[in-house]
Amino acid sequence: MTLPPNFGRAVDLSSLGKPKPEAAGPMPGIEITPENLTNEFLSLSKAKPVVLICWSPRSPESQEVVAILGKLALADQGSWVLGRVDVDAQPQVAQALQTRAVPFAVAIINEQMVPLFEQPYPEEQIRMVIDKVLALATEQGVGGAPAEKIEPEEEEAIAALDAGDYAKAEAAYKKLLARKPNDNFAILGLAQTQLMARTDGIDGAKVMKDASAQPDDIAIQLQCADIEIVSGYLEPAFARLLRLIPLFDGAEKKLVKDRLIELFALVDPADPRVIKARAALANALF
Repeated sequence: MTLPPNFGRAVDLSSLGKPKPEAAGPMPGIEITPENLTNEFLSLSKAKPVVLICWSPRSPESQEVVAILGKLALADQGSWVLGRVDVDAQPQVAQALQTRAVPFAVAIINEQMVPLFEQPYPEEQIRMVIDKVLALATEQGVGGAPAEKIEPEEEEAIAALDAGDYAKAEAAYKKLLARKPNDNFAILGLAQTQLMARTDGIDGAKVMKDASAQPDDIAIQLQCADIEIVSGYLEPAFARLLRLIPLFDGAEKKLVKDRLIELFALVDPADPRVIKARAALANALF
């Protein structure tokens, strides 16, 4: 089971520069070595789920993900265990986990590895990943988290995504939303799937260059906003599309508005950047 679909571009280990100074204070989680991974964590995973995060001092984004996971682990009061893998200091562990980029997260449940993500997701999405890990662990009799029902349409969507069939995954999420319109996982899954489909195989650098040269081309600006969202630049993406709203009418204005709303669905509605952009959209429309 893949939790959730990875729609981002990971940071290739070979592309990282020199180590950055580490933040002051201890990092959360237990440092993983070849010895404790084999002798302690595999057996521990029979009692409660283990989440390992691979990071590097050369990647500030990966350090931020370690901090987020530490915060969530503390909030969950010991229902799962966090381990951290410095890929520079522990290359053997990184290789054993098949780490290709950082940040890379993997769960161990009952001695079985479950890849999670290799993208610096925001906290709300990592929270959803951890909730799914706990639910999956409960299904396998590990830990004591309350079981979360995994909808058949969601399983269908995840299988389709694993096969690279975005159209089938989109149809499955839409089917689930027709039955449960307020299902947050389905709303997020649909938005992620549509974003993956739109950005699959796209040359991001070329799109950005074209967007600078053609500021009023709706198709190019929509594509550029997608690339910015994938790269984690939420405010520039929102601002790019908000700028277009007053420039167009009718179907074109609706196209931009609808895309903005789709992008909002990818972010926690309580995020101040979304709140600000929603207010700006309302002002532009009315």
